[in-house]
Amino acid sequence: MKPRNKKLAIIASSVTALGVASILVLNAFQSNLVFFFSPTQVANKEAPLGKSFRIGGLVEEGSVKRQTDGVTVNFVVTDTAKVIPVVYTGILPDLFKEGKGVVAQGKLSNDGIFRADEVLAKHDENYMPPEAADALNQADKARQTVLVQ
Repeated sequence: MKPRNKKLAIIASSVTALGVASILVLNAFQSNLVFFFSPTQVANKEAPLGKSFRIGGLVEEGSVKRQTDGVTVNFVVTDTAKVIPVVYTGILPDLFKEGKGVVAQGKLSNDGIFRADEVLAKHDENYMPPEAADALNQADKARQTVLVQ
């Protein structure tokens, strides 16, 4: 094999290996991508059933109930239009409070209860995930439109 052909073969195999590696990385990223849904979207069955995703909104006032085991908590996430009951077993973040923003990651069960594996609370009193703030604004606009009619 001529030196020129060897160089071309090395370049071609390097480009092929780089392409395969890129495809594998992108495929792994897509598999681990978790989408954010508002309670309205979950209630409208836009969220995947049995697959992990995130739900965000506000913790409804008066909805936090701790079970007797001390680590299981039931609460309701709302976007002011719809509500989704959530069950979480674990230690909640210090900033978790009723009436404040929350994002929970987990799966929606067949009975309509969101079983959270992880609960994230806001960082400070002005913070809310952009997706949650947008979902709340959209739900509020839709509710006002219905009230006006």
